[in-house]
Amino acid sequence: MKTSLLNGAQWAAVLRIGLGLWWLESFRHKNLEAWIKRQAGINWAADIAAKHRWAFVGTGFDKVVKPHPKAMTWVVLMSELSLGLGLTLGLLTPVAAFASIALNLLYLVLMIHDWAEQGQNFMMILAAAVVLGLHGWQVWSIDCHIGWF
Repeated sequence: MKTSLLNGAQWAAVLRIGLGLWWLESFRHKNLEAWIKRQAGINWAADIAAKHRWAFVGTGFDKVVKPHPKAMTWVVLMSELSLGLGLTLGLLTPVAAFASIALNLLYLVLMIHDWAEQGQNFMMILAAAVVLGLHGWQVWSIDCHIGWF
C-alpha cells in the first residue's frame, strides 16, 4: 500500500482516534444536567419514536427504553463516553468499533427521517468498519502496547 506522510497502520490509527474524538464530542456537547435530571435525551427520542414511520421503532422503544428512562439515560451517556475513550486510546478497539457500528445503526434507524443524522451515522459506521478492516489498533494504542488482538 502506497501512502503519504504516514504508513497504512498509522493512517488507520488516525481514523480510529478521529472516530473516538467524534464520540467524545457527542458526549461532551450534551447538556448533562438536562439528560440526567430530566432524561431530556430519552424524552426527545421517545417523541421521535412515537411519530416514527416504522411502527416497530415506536413499539420497541416503548417496550425497552421507555420503562427505564433513568437507566437508559446512563446507558446512552456511558456508551458514548466509553466508545470515545476506547477508540481514542485504542483500548479494546475491536469491541469499541463493533459497538460503535451497533449504536450508530440504532441511531440511524431512530433518525431515518433526518438526512443530516443519516449522513453522520453512515460516516461513523464506515469509519468503524475501516478501523476494523485495517486493524486500526496496530499502532498508537493501548491494545498494541499490551499485545491484545
